[in-house]
This record gives sequence, structure tokens and C-alpha cells, in this order.
Amino acid sequence: MPVAIITGASKGLGRALAEALAARGWDLVLDARTAEVLQETAAGLQTYGTRVMAVPGDVTDAGHRSELVAAGWRLGGVDLLVSNASALGAEPLVRLDELPLQGLRRALEVNVIAALALVQEALPLLRASGAGTVITVSSDAASEAYETWGGYGASKAALDHLSAVLGAEEPGLRVWAVDPGDMATDLYAAAVPDDDDPRPAPASVVPAFLRLLDERPASGRYGAPSLLEGRR
Repeated sequence: MPVAIITGASKGLGRALAEALAARGWDLVLDARTAEVLQETAAGLQTYGTRVMAVPGDVTDAGHRSELVAAGWRLGGVDLLVSNASALGAEPLVRLDELPLQGLRRALEVNVIAALALVQEALPLLRASGAGTVITVSSDAASEAYETWGGYGASKAALDHLSAVLGAEEPGLRVWAVDPGDMATDLYAAAVPDDDDPRPAPASVVPAFLRLLDERPASGRYGAPSLLEGRR
């Protein structure tokens, strides 16, 4: 069975994607910082009959990243790495003139540095897979200028560029930066707690990710809404 590592997998998009992959028979290594919630998620996924390893920890910790890749190796390798774990930089979001620099550092550490470090750790197994795939979860804030989204958007823009270069450097892999669009997640609620407008559930965008895995287009940046509509 193929093996996926998914960070930020205890809830939201990470959990929804894990459920979809488990239903397809994937074995999973799941990461999140809150051990109890992650264990509950893993227990629920085991009803699909696949192997699920819950590895709680912080992706910014080198030892934890090694544990994630080692868990993938024990399951047979790493075919897919999904960097979904994210930090906002400030909760709620604030304008750049108020953005704590330590918060920006945290966003860059989680969203960019840890994502690259995990790729570096998993790269031998991804190369050996024969169908190695890296998905980095992006945001429209990476390409559009929205007030208060500056720090988070800058980190995601940097992640997009790293993903693009990785795709050029590793032609044997598929590397997709995916903008999932608006979603009702805890991350968004923390970012803009006063926004009561209804937003789609994370599970509603998962078919876009599955389409990429099924069709395996060229490495690049893709928007989930366009994929769901049948175009790039």
C-alpha cells in the first residue's frame, strides 16, 4: 500500500485528506501538536482497515521530523508528503505595522523552514518510491495582497517558490503547491475571529487533491477551486 505523511492532520484539511486517503487504502503517518486529538483522529481512521501511525510533535523540531520519516519507513516507505501544518504569525491577524517579529519568525519556521527540512529528511524515500509526491498547502494570500495577511502570506509565498524550485530540481517527483481556497477551519477562525460568513468545509476541497493524485499533472501551483471546476 502507498504511504503518506500528513502534517497538521488532527483536524481541518489535514484530517479530511487523511480520511480520503485511508478510504483509498493508503497507510498513513499523521502529525499534530495535540496528542489527544491526533490519537482520536488516528483511531477513527483505523476503521478503514489501513495502518495509521500517530506521531505527535512540532514540525519545527528536527527529532520529530526524523520520527515522522522513520515511521513512514517502517510502513514501507514514503510515497506522499503533505506539508499542511501552518502558523499565522499573529492570532488574530494584525497589520504589518503591528506584526510581532517573533510571530513572523514562527510563521516562517513552521510554514517554510520545517516544510523544507521535512522534504530533505524524506527525499531518499520519495525518490525511491517511483511515484514520489510532495504537496505543500498554499493560500491565495501568497499571491494576493490582503490587509493583515502580510506575514502569513509572505511565508506561503516563500513556500510556493521553494516548491517550484524543488519541482525543477527533482524531475522524478511531482511537487504541487495547492491553494485550497476558502475553508471553515480553526486556523481561519483564529485569523479572523469576527468573520461569521459561512465557508466550505475542508472535505469539500479534498476531491481537488485526489484529482492531482489520480492524474499526476506536471509539478506546479494549482488552485483547488479550478481543479474542482475541471481546469487548472
